[in-house]
Amino acid sequence: MVTEVTKGIKVTVETEYQPSYSSPSQYHYVFTYRITIENGGDFTIQLMRRRWQIYDAGFMSREVEGEGVVGLQPVLEPGQTHQYVSGCNLKSGIGKMVGTYLMERIVDGATFTVNVPEFSMVAPMRLN
Repeated sequence: MVTEVTKGIKVTVETEYQPSYSSPSQYHYVFTYRITIENGGDFTIQLMRRRWQIYDAGFMSREVEGEGVVGLQPVLEPGQTHQYVSGCNLKSGIGKMVGTYLMERIVDGATFTVNVPEFSMVAPMRLN
């Protein structure tokens, strides 16, 4: 589990390898990640966009960018938390992701960027 706080917004990430959805012999490794976003700030915010950089050992990195997270643009009042689960597939079984969220303050429409901490994804059999 990794955590980072940006402007009072705490982002925590937990990852898990999914062996039942993976096929190592076909270079297909699936991971899920659970993200918890906690609004420790003084203003109500809305998550508008996400941007991910995905690194797959020995393969080209890729970028994913778009609206919201898993089809949602959650609004968090001060003290509220939002949690979601998403996934990533890798060819090597070893990789990492790092990203940002674009947040908007509801009161005045001002936007700011929140960092998502870098997190690793390693299939257990790749550790041997």
